[in-house]
Order: sequence, then C-alpha cells, then structure tokens
Amino acid sequence: MSGHSSYVPENGVMRWLDARLPLPRLLYDSFVAYPVPRNLNYAYTFGGILALFLGLQILTGVVLAMHYASSSALAFHSVEKIVRDVNWGWLLRYLHANGASFFFIAVYIHIFRGLYYGSYKQPREVLWILGVVIFLLMMATAFMGYVLPWGQMSFWGATVITGFFTAFPLIGDPIQQLLLGGFAVDNATLNRFFALHYLLPFMIAGVVILHVWALHVVGQTNPTGVEVKSSKDTVPFTPHATIKDGFAMIVFLACFAYFVFYIPNYLGHPDNYIAANSLKTPAHIVPEWYFLPFYAMLRAITFNIGPIDSKLGGVLVMFGSIIVLFFVPWLDTSRVRSTAYRPLYRIFFWLLVADAIILGWLGSRPAEGIYPILALIGTIYYFSHFLIVLPVLGLVETPRKLPASITEAVLGRHAAPAMPSAVAASPETKG
Repeated sequence: MSGHSSYVPENGVMRWLDARLPLPRLLYDSFVAYPVPRNLNYAYTFGGILALFLGLQILTGVVLAMHYASSSALAFHSVEKIVRDVNWGWLLRYLHANGASFFFIAVYIHIFRGLYYGSYKQPREVLWILGVVIFLLMMATAFMGYVLPWGQMSFWGATVITGFFTAFPLIGDPIQQLLLGGFAVDNATLNRFFALHYLLPFMIAGVVILHVWALHVVGQTNPTGVEVKSSKDTVPFTPHATIKDGFAMIVFLACFAYFVFYIPNYLGHPDNYIAANSLKTPAHIVPEWYFLPFYAMLRAITFNIGPIDSKLGGVLVMFGSIIVLFFVPWLDTSRVRSTAYRPLYRIFFWLLVADAIILGWLGSRPAEGIYPILALIGTIYYFSHFLIVLPVLGLVETPRKLPASITEAVLGRHAAPAMPSAVAASPETKG
C-alpha cells in the first residue's frame, strides 16, 4: 500500500526542511495521503483512540509525578494532597486513574476486532506480535501504577502478585526479591514500581511507533478480509478515516468524561482509600477490573498436575493465557481472514467474548463454592478456543463465498463490471 510520495512543499521554508529532515513529508504520507480500504467501519477507530489515551496517560502522569512522593510514609498522603490541595489535582488524578480503565476498554475492543477480522494473518504476523507486546507492557505499567497510591488494595495486591514468582523453582525467589528490593513489600518496592511506572509508558510509545510502521508496510485490513486490488478499493486517510476516527474519539471521550466528572471512583476499590497496613489483610483481595479474567484463570487451578503443584500451575496458566496470543497467526489454519464469512467460527468467537466477560466476573468473586469450578470451565474453553477450535475449524469449515474485491463488497450489484480484456483492446473502445 506504500508508493511514491505525492507530497509537494507549500513554500520555500518547507522545501528547505523537506530536503534536510522530511518530517512533514512523512506525516503527509502517513496520515493524509495514505490509502486505506474504503469499507472500514467504526471497529477500526480504536487504534486512534488508543493513541489519544496513551498521550493523555503520559501527559497526566508526568504532571502527577511532580507532586507524588515515592515513600511508603508519604505516598498515600501525597495522593490525597494532590486531590485536595494541588490546583486541578483532582482532575489530573481522576483523568489518569479512569484513563487507565478506558485505555484497557479500548485495547480489549481492539484485540477482539483483530481476532474477528483476522488482522493477524499473513503478512501481518509481526504487526500482531507487536500489538501483544504493547498489551504486556500495558499490563505491567498498570499493575505498577495501581501500587503507587499505597492504599490497602495497592499494598496487598503487590504482595499477592509478586508472590506468584516464588512458584517457579530456583529462580522464583531471586526474581521476587529483585522486584521487591528486599523480602517484603516496602519502601524499596514503591521506589522500584514508581521508576518503572514512569519509564514503561515511553517504552510503550516506542513500540507503538513500530506497530504503526509495521501497519503502513503491510497495509490495513478491512471487514471483508479481501486484500486491496486497485486504487478503487481505497480512499485517502484524510478526510475519510480522520473524520470517522474523530467522531469515534468524541463519543468515547464523552463516555470517559461521564466517569471522570460524575462517578470517578466507580471503577476503583473502596479499600484503596485506606492507608496501607501490613498487619491488616483485606477480606477479599482483588486486582483492577482489567486483570480479573487472568486472575480468575490463576485461581481456577486448585489441584496439582502431576509434579506441578497448584500454585505453579495457576501461574503457568495465567502467563500462558497471554503467551498463547503470540501464536494465534500460526494456530489459525483457515484461509479466510474475516469471521464475517465464517458462520460456524463466528459462533465460537462470540463464545470466546462471553467467556472472557464471565471470567472477569468470576475473578471478582471469592475463591470458594462453585466459583473456582466455573472459572476452571471458562479457562478450559479459553485455551480450547486457541489450541483446538482455531486449528481444527479452519480445516473443516466451509466459509461463505468472498467478494472479488473490496469495491464489489461495498457497492454490491451497483459495482461497475470489469471490462473484458478482449473488449478493452478493440479499436471501437479505443475510439
């Protein structure tokens, strides 16, 4: 989808700059003249929304860091001081806290859109892998950020999560001590997490640049899954995609603003407004909502698997649930990219979506009664979807007939029929 640049500098200054640092040409070719499929829907707008929220998180995070005290004796009170005494501090804090949640809402929609439309298939494997790397960095950043307010849930969440590493033989204890800076969650832990929480967003921004670069190399997918065949299948990025992205951003920001201004603590936990106390364990320790599906998988393993005890088994399952995403491009054996043309697989896809939502709910429930059993069932289906359904269904399913081109899919019967080569070459048509 890349080609010769059509950028023309408007004046002498721009010509001078273009000859020495062609940044305006790069921006023009990437976000103005760049051709995109003409049938993109609003599911494809979440990439732009994610870029917007990454910028918001970095901006608000840098300002909050100016007022935050990374000390176990002062951290909790410094956050309260930001909210109460710093000019617009309450807005910065709620933008940042709720921004993390909406960041994950957008990234989950973005991931499921990629799974639905087969955005991971050849030649987009590296694009997909970079996206999973971004997801992992986001999870690490969010976890470390959740510890910084130094409330009860922050403290005990850090204690539980870092304790997972002790399940690994030989290397587990050294890794945990490296993360904690000692043998327990304390001041050294808070300093480490603050430094990493500040650093990782810039690493995310770097990988995002690679992600966008990879996208521009291989081109954007589209709802039909049919590759671009001619210029009729595409439209310029601006104004067609930018207007759609802009409208989606406004709607998403309106929902975000409602949470920030009316229910800023709805997605948080009330125990985190209690200062950390190492002598008082909360009745029910839960992570932030966006970690709950993985937390449910962790707790679903309540039994030993041969030589692997239940603790190590749970940790392996939790990490495996993310690692399996790296291999999706090779696990899917279907030659059809878009689920829109795979009626049988569409059922299993929506079962996966429902399974993820149910696992999220189970992760918020106590690990007792029927909840671990239901979580185990959900975990089995999650892995079965990627390790069994994707490989097998691609071999046995009969997909619907694909359109000949994106233009045909958009215009249907109104698409102009292709001119036969014999007719096109006749003297009458040339005249």
